[in-house]
Amino acid sequence: MARFTTRITASNADIDILGHVNNAVWVKWIQDVAVAHWDAVAPPAHRDAYIWVVTRHEIDYRGNVSAGETVTAETWVAEPPRGARFDRHMRFTGDDGRVRVEARTTWALLDRASGRLCRVPADVAAPFLD
Repeated sequence: MARFTTRITASNADIDILGHVNNAVWVKWIQDVAVAHWDAVAPPAHRDAYIWVVTRHEIDYRGNVSAGETVTAETWVAEPPRGARFDRHMRFTGDDGRVRVEARTTWALLDRASGRLCRVPADVAAPFLD
């Protein structure tokens, strides 16, 4: 499977009343990393023809991140798509090596022109499956 990694540093705006990254921010980061992965591997013709939407999030919060702390976000697709959908795995790890958040999200492929679900073509899935 082709993995994608990036680094994210928590800003003051990401922090909630408890002093750590807000759960809604983690969801945003999950989406941002997934989109960055798509943008990094999908050819322009695929980015022009399709758009991905989330249909489900499953998130395990394992540790906190404070303002100024940096995590490494890693994402991958472990299995081929099923029809219009595939599951994306996500892991955010602190500089100390401890996992802060793990997630599994289900994404569905839409035809950009019609806005309708469409089966994931093999050539669209290939860059994610390696």
